[in-house]
Amino acid sequence: MLITIPDAAERMGVVVTRLFDLLGDHQLIAVERDGISYLPEAYFNSEGEIIKFVPGVIAVLSDGGYDDTEILRYLFTEDESLPGRPIDALHGHLAREVMRRAQALGF
Repeated sequence: MLITIPDAAERMGVVVTRLFDLLGDHQLIAVERDGISYLPEAYFNSEGEIIKFVPGVIAVLSDGGYDDTEILRYLFTEDESLPGRPIDALHGHLAREVMRRAQALGF
């Protein structure tokens, strides 16, 4: 599920420009549809905060030459060996494993 940037900012309790800073610093990747930017709801924990490993995985894969589409594909594609999607694993005890795999993919 996707949420708008203003809705994400409200959820986080920050101003919209803070989210634009995170996007500009490439700590988050937005999805654009019909000219509107959205963030995947899966980036957030139950308290409305960005999961701490999301920016790290994005940075590692980006540094490894992955473009935004490839990074999103990695995060949201089922992986039977986890099991599930890497983005979902970042919510639990497999977060460090996802980070390790992202580092390995980057080399």
